[in-house]
Amino acid sequence: MRLKDNTALITGAGRGIGRAVALAFAGEGCHVALAARTRDELEDTAKEAGAFGVQTLVLPCDVGMPEEIECTARETLGIFGRVDILVNNAGYATFKPVWEITPEDWSRSLDINLTSAFLFTRALLPSMMARRSGRIINLSSVTGVKALPEQGAYCAAKHALNGWTKSLALELRPYNIAVHAVCPGGVDTRFSREAMPHRDKTNWMTPEDIAHTVLHLTSLSPRVALDIINLRRFDGEPLA
Repeated sequence: MRLKDNTALITGAGRGIGRAVALAFAGEGCHVALAARTRDELEDTAKEAGAFGVQTLVLPCDVGMPEEIECTARETLGIFGRVDILVNNAGYATFKPVWEITPEDWSRSLDINLTSAFLFTRALLPSMMARRSGRIINLSSVTGVKALPEQGAYCAAKHALNGWTKSLALELRPYNIAVHAVCPGGVDTRFSREAMPHRDKTNWMTPEDIAHTVLHLTSLSPRVALDIINLRRFDGEPLA
């Protein structure tokens, strides 16, 4: 078990990619702290993860609220003592042309996709730096490396997340802390089915595909510089 006795904090862990990552980590012996807004979904994830014999911690949290992020990080450290891996996966998107995006849409996109990753990282970094060990994995998107119509707020947040990831990776390398961003194209999740019901998702990736990549990153030496990981569908269609 490559992650035996490690501890990971995963945001957006109730469903989709976050849930798949949590189960992949648990299968490798990693204790998991699970953060998201919906307790029922988190408890379902925790039940499946716990079947692997690891400890689980359910943490209902709106990552758009800085005070809830602080409480979640503090509770995780208080119970587990440390966080070896932080997976900033929580996301939010609204699909509108720019002239229909409200200030509330814009702020929510930045708060969930960008600021929450910054705040969770800032809350957990002191303990990682003191141990000179840790790994931070940010779930970004293809929209962090290319523009798509009617996704202006989401593109802005994910481009910023990628830039911040690169800067953070450079700053933390002397502390033996690795930082990565994973940028998937189309992933067949409940969110994508609800947001884009008209799209054919036959050849889209699954949450488990992304979880496999995230799990692989945890096996790399922190000396390996893979800051931005782009994932595309096998059929070679444009990433979207």
